[in-house]
Amino acid sequence: MKIFKISFSLIVLVSLCLQSCVKDTCEGELTYSKFTPIYVTVDEIRKDIQVEAPRALKQPGKIYFYQNYILLNEFREGLHVIDNQDPANPQKIAFIKIPGNMDMAVKDNILYADNYIDLLSIDISDPTNALLKTRTEDVFPSFGLNEDLGYLIYYKTEVVTEIVDCDHPGWGGGSWMEDNVTFDSNISLSNGASALSGVSGQFSSTGQGGSMARFTLVDSYLYTVTDNGFNSFDISDAINPNLTNNINIGWGIETIYPFRNNLFIGSQNGMFIYGLDNPAVPSLRGQFQHARACDPVVVKGDIAYVTLRGGTLCESFSNQLDVIDISNLNNPSLLKTYQLDNPHGLSITNEDILYVCDGDSGLRVYNAEDPMDLDQIHHKRNLLTYDVIALANDVILVVGSNGLYQYDATDTSDLKELSLIPIE
Repeated sequence: MKIFKISFSLIVLVSLCLQSCVKDTCEGELTYSKFTPIYVTVDEIRKDIQVEAPRALKQPGKIYFYQNYILLNEFREGLHVIDNQDPANPQKIAFIKIPGNMDMAVKDNILYADNYIDLLSIDISDPTNALLKTRTEDVFPSFGLNEDLGYLIYYKTEVVTEIVDCDHPGWGGGSWMEDNVTFDSNISLSNGASALSGVSGQFSSTGQGGSMARFTLVDSYLYTVTDNGFNSFDISDAINPNLTNNINIGWGIETIYPFRNNLFIGSQNGMFIYGLDNPAVPSLRGQFQHARACDPVVVKGDIAYVTLRGGTLCESFSNQLDVIDISNLNNPSLLKTYQLDNPHGLSITNEDILYVCDGDSGLRVYNAEDPMDLDQIHHKRNLLTYDVIALANDVILVVGSNGLYQYDATDTSDLKELSLIPIE
């Protein structure tokens, strides 16, 4: 089965016989994004975790900082454990193999991680000897269940080019197709959740994660984003999360960020604000709508910073940073927009230094004392950036296409590279 988005460049035109009629022939070059469904059986999902020797980075994802350790996701495979006592010389010390893993959050040495459709509670008191304590089953959605193949978990993507005849069903089209059946392009092909968003001290009981977060912790509750909403888990009993509520928001839900007893939910068509007066059942307070685009959020004081980007499934031409007034949570309003190239994750410090990952345009550093007049004080080029965490000790973690960078941000106008764990 193939799912593809079609674009054409004609390479061989019709051979025409203008005077004596012969059968015309017509061929074209068809380039499309092929989405191959990946199925996983219940037995494959519900295996115990494994702690392995350190391995090379190949496709790093979300980052999470907890008590001098960095947890770095290896896309759908598990977590690299990195001893970061010396940011200039970080040491990979283990790999926690968790099939299907995308995201994580940690509180009191209990790691919460997704394992395809299940939520795992893992004791990482000794991260080189992580122990699975409990498995909370069937709390993350799949795309369906095939009795023979198992759960449809995600779609593997690849760009394919082939030569087709003019009578091919995709000729001249521009829609999503599954064989000859139109596919809903609004569905998100991502599944799972992300790292914790929160600001905490170096030895806090919880950790600190990036703005691409789809998991977050607030007091004794864990909140996890799904493609159409989010779940609330009571973790008063740390190794036995209790699902208290599932809130449906719509489609294209992407990130979650906690601030002042509220949750800021980023989606492909806007930002939603949920109050935590009743943490078991968060309630909608306000929302801000924007054109369809991918949308992580961070908050400082009465200002929310939202990056919007186009490309891939985001289906937008917007590449910008929006500054939003949230002094009235029930009615957030746009203050100003700054144009960027392809922004992704971002982070802001207590000193109003704003870091923005601008895709292949690198890392931008702003003085955000005046949100209406952001002053770019540094631009680190020549690296493709995905997400950033500004730590309390003036160290910046940046994950990108080349691996995991750490920078000394003592002088924010001149970041100094401390280390790089490269992709191999």
